[in-house]
Amino acid sequence: MTLTRYAFVKAQWHADIVDQALVGFQELIPPAQVDVFDVPGAFEMPLIARDLAMTGRYGAVACAAFVVDGGIYRHDFVAQAVVDGLMRAGLDSGVPVLSVSLTPHQYQETDHHNAIYQAHFVEKGREAARAALAVGKTRSRIAA
Repeated sequence: MTLTRYAFVKAQWHADIVDQALVGFQELIPPAQVDVFDVPGAFEMPLIARDLAMTGRYGAVACAAFVVDGGIYRHDFVAQAVVDGLMRAGLDSGVPVLSVSLTPHQYQETDHHNAIYQAHFVEKGREAARAALAVGKTRSRIAA
């Protein structure tokens, strides 16, 4: 029996926070089944997610990013474009593409906020793993 492989794409912007989603994901899906890909930021995730999904090698593609208000651009536009792109990648490829992309209303680069979001990303990673497993199971039932 072949084990299902999963792709995990993570943005390097705020990597100290975002990387925690992979920690949570790999608590439920063994690291040996997960191929990890880094991208510069959230905006690059949909294209890479689509490319990975189209290979047919993965049961699901999970994508993690932290989109914050940098004061220069409207972060909510970026976050919306990313989530829309991830959804389209999943629908176009037929492979579940899961979002662990968070856009907080208030974020300050303090130890307190960083600790809160690091812990939150661990949990969001677990949720993405649960979703990947559940969707895979449901799709198997549908196919049977």
